Amino acid sequence: MAHTIRDKGKLLNRVRRIRGQVDGIEKALLAEQDCSAILQTIAACRGAINGLMAEIMEGHLRFHVVNPDRRPASAQAKAAQELIHVIKSYLK
Repeated sequence: MAHTIRDKGKLLNRVRRIRGQVDGIEKALLAEQDCSAILQTIAACRGAINGLMAEIMEGHLRFHVVNPDRRPASAQAKAAQELIHVIKSYLK
């Protein structure tokens, strides 16, 4: 888990922002706000969670599976880089 330890502060800040968004959803529901505003907040929260997941997954691939920066011409490194790209595209 060295990649999460190294980026701990940045990751925790992202989690705190997500928590703030979830709190905002709760407040909007309690205040009986318009459903379109609530849906927009939910979508923003979902995007933030997907971004966090993509970052953790990329770190996991680079640290635990194969580092595409170490030997960028190898078949494994190319495959890892392709997978990272697909994951980021999928989670957008």
